[in-house]
Amino acid sequence: MDHLDRIVFIGDSITDAGRDRADPASLGDGYVSLLADGFAAQGATVRNLGISGNRAKDLAARWDAELMPTGPDLLTVYVGVNDMWRRFDSGDPTSAADFESTLRALLTQVVEAHRPRLILMEPFFLPVLAEQQEWLPDLDEKRAVVRSLAAEFGAELVPLHDIFTAAASEHPIADLAPDGVHPTRLGSEIIADAWREAALARDAR
Repeated sequence: MDHLDRIVFIGDSITDAGRDRADPASLGDGYVSLLADGFAAQGATVRNLGISGNRAKDLAARWDAELMPTGPDLLTVYVGVNDMWRRFDSGDPTSAADFESTLRALLTQVVEAHRPRLILMEPFFLPVLAEQQEWLPDLDEKRAVVRSLAAEFGAELVPLHDIFTAAASEHPIADLAPDGVHPTRLGSEIIADAWREAALARDAR
């Protein structure tokens, strides 16, 4: 991997993973912490800007104040499952069009200012209740947006929904993400491994 000084992750609770938001060096106990040692060995600074519950519009609300000043050399964006979830638990949907326009504007802004290498994480969901199967078409729309934007911006894509769906054929969902979203240690390791695979695939080209 090219030498990178400033590595930034932004997203929702899966990125947040219980970090201490009062401590800029806090990385939480999720996939970001599993990746950080490798970057630290290279002398890079790693920042975790995940906040539990965030949707695309929440990233937009704090992008200027929190993300842009970090001047990322490598930026990972992981959002979308709450944009699906709020439709079903709060009657507050995010349309695919709004999701796409919000993310495109954020990516455009950071690329024009800092030209970071980009990694986009596809949101995943493993239904644990029968009625949650009906949620998947909404998630599929968000996944399609992330895939489209990855192609548009030349970003690496981490196809987490497919990866977790495959993992669920080998492990009980409770061993991966008991509520279908928030990963266990095993789930976080799967995310970190998938991130590394995507990052290394670019280096191999």
